[in-house]
Amino acid sequence: MHKLMLIAVLALASCELPPPPGATDRARSMADDAKSRLEASEGGQLLLRSIDAHGGLDAWYGAPTSSYTWDYSNVGSNIRFKTRLVADNYSRRIYHDLLELGTPENPMPASGRFAWDGEDAWISPDSLQGINPRFWATTGYYFESIPFILADPGLHYTVLPDDTLNGMPHDMVRVSYENGVGDSPGDTYTLFLNKETAMVDGIRYTVTFGGGPPAAGEPLRETLFYYKNYTTVDGLTVATRFRGFNVVDGVLSGFKNEAWAGDISFSNPFDERRLAMPEDGRVQPMPNAQP
Repeated sequence: MHKLMLIAVLALASCELPPPPGATDRARSMADDAKSRLEASEGGQLLLRSIDAHGGLDAWYGAPTSSYTWDYSNVGSNIRFKTRLVADNYSRRIYHDLLELGTPENPMPASGRFAWDGEDAWISPDSLQGINPRFWATTGYYFESIPFILADPGLHYTVLPDDTLNGMPHDMVRVSYENGVGDSPGDTYTLFLNKETAMVDGIRYTVTFGGGPPAAGEPLRETLFYYKNYTTVDGLTVATRFRGFNVVDGVLSGFKNEAWAGDISFSNPFDERRLAMPEDGRVQPMPNAQP
C-alpha cells in the first residue's frame, strides 16, 4: 500500500443546470433502441425482463444523472475508500469527491477529487496515491447501474444453464462486449436473475483492465458479487449493499470485497465545471492492471 498523502482541496460550488433541450425525446428514443436490441435475443429478453423489474428503460433513460456515496473495501488489495460521485447518464462523464481513504480496518477521512471527463481520467492532488482514477472513476457507477447499463450498445447476451444462488435456481445471462468497447472489452458479467421476481440477486464478473482474458491453461478468476438491500429512488430500484467472493474455475474460494451505496438520487444536477482538472492534478494514462 502506498503511503497516503492527503491534501485538502476546495470543492467548487455546484451549479444547477436545466434539462437539455429535447431530453424527453432523446430518452424515449434511447429506450426504444435499447428495447429493440434486447428483444433480438433470448438472453436480451431475460435482461429486459429484469430491467423492467428494476424500474424499466423509460425510467433509466429519463434519469439525467446518477449520484450517491460509494463506499468500497477490498481485503486483498488492503484498501477502503468512500466517495461522493455524480454521473451524467447520457455522456457517462463522472466526478468524485473523496471522503475516506485507508485500509478495510482503518478508513480515514480524506480530501481529494477525481473524474472521467470523457477523454481523460484525472486525480487531484497529484500526490494522492492508492486510487487509479482511470479504473475507479467509472467502476462503482457501473456496478450500481446494473442491470440498466447492460442495455448499452455493443454488448452480447448469452443464456447459460440455470445455476443456484443461496440454494435457489436462477436464470443466467452472460453479458460480453464487442472488441474495442471501453477500457476492458474482455470483461464479462454473468447475472443471477431471480426466476420469480426477475431481480438481480448477484453477478459473477471478470476484470481485464490493463490485461486481457486468461491465456489458455490459466484458471478463470471471477468475483461473485451479491446484490442486496434494494431501494427504489426516482422510479429505479437499485442495490445498496454488495458482498464479493473469489471464484476460481467455478469454485468459491473466499471473501474478497464489499461495497455500500447511500444518499442515492437520479435527478440531482450535474456541474460541468467539476470535470476540469485543477492545477495540482494529474492525468492517469491507460493502464497498469488494477488488482
